[in-house]
Amino acid sequence: MNILESVRQKKAFICDMDGVIYHGRKVLSGAKPFIRWLQSQGKQFLFLTNNSEHTQRKQSEKFAAMGIEVGPEHFMTSAIATASFLQSQQPGAKVFVIGEIGLLEAIGQAGLVLTDQKPDYVVLGETADYTYEKLTTAIRCVLDGAKLIGTNPDVTGPSEEGIVPACRALISPIELATDRQA
Repeated sequence: MNILESVRQKKAFICDMDGVIYHGRKVLSGAKPFIRWLQSQGKQFLFLTNNSEHTQRKQSEKFAAMGIEVGPEHFMTSAIATASFLQSQQPGAKVFVIGEIGLLEAIGQAGLVLTDQKPDYVVLGETADYTYEKLTTAIRCVLDGAKLIGTNPDVTGPSEEGIVPACRALISPIELATDRQA
């Protein structure tokens, strides 16, 4: 059996998004036919992203804007994985978050409590809303015993304008100031 036939035999597919399905707002060659094939063949599929900024619905809307109709249930983000991990470690834990709506929503949906008062965890994901005040709060919470969690280890990420700092770059000042590793 050749490779193509072997791929056709698979029942389920897990795909990265940026650089595989699209780059920026441009769908990459072959992506649309591949997704149409997955749907027409009744294959199970999931798109993964280590970016914690967006909700599943927002990811679905981004695909739709590029002419690819895929429901929200076909997306898994690092925000959802992080929230699931925290919920499995300590159901109902208190969490201080530095991140965007995708991370905040995932934390809430996992039954975790958002707070900046004596949290069990400090969680950091990609965000443009990174302030000195939030950084200081995170440092104080970690020094007070909160565990430090990053949604992914990426130092940089792509954007329409070029490279931007990602989770690892943003969490590093907290690690340096607290002498604790995420």
